[in-house]
Amino acid sequence: MDLTKGTEEAKIKRAKKNMLLFGLISLTMSFAGLTSAYVVSKERPDWISNFEIPQAFYISLALIVVSSFTIHFALRAIRKMQRSLGMILLITTFSLGILFVIFQFVGFSEIIKSGYNFTGPTSSITTSFIYLVVLLHVAHVFAGLVTLLIVIYNHYKLKYENGKTLGVELAATFWHFVDVVWIYLFLFLYFVK
Repeated sequence: MDLTKGTEEAKIKRAKKNMLLFGLISLTMSFAGLTSAYVVSKERPDWISNFEIPQAFYISLALIVVSSFTIHFALRAIRKMQRSLGMILLITTFSLGILFVIFQFVGFSEIIKSGYNFTGPTSSITTSFIYLVVLLHVAHVFAGLVTLLIVIYNHYKLKYENGKTLGVELAATFWHFVDVVWIYLFLFLYFVK
């Protein structure tokens, strides 16, 4: 396949999708590195092997999975020129993302109530890893929320008309990525103790 062929618009679209793909691969490697370090560190004598995932993390898991469906259906609605439905689904996705972040911090407060802090005498390598990995993920969710705000604004300004939905496609791909990463992290923290 010759990547230099096609209209200028097709080349730009392909380039943007490739840039996002390379970014996602890089982020995947970062999370893989952190979880690998977690596995190696669990051999330490001060590792907390009976750490329980906060209940709020279960709720945030459900929220982000549902938000993946809402953004998927938002993209479908926008492609079908169902503007109102697309807007409702985009705003719903954004709202679910905000709730996800809130429940992540509720989960942190549950960890602190259990007597584990990020740093200091009541911290442990276990909880420090959990804080680090979850906060890194929350930072990427925040980037996704900013992206969603831009998509909502552009959709309001009618920029996704006549099949020009690249912005929504890229945002949906990134949002699905942060969804999959949280599912991975949740399952990892649940099973690797």
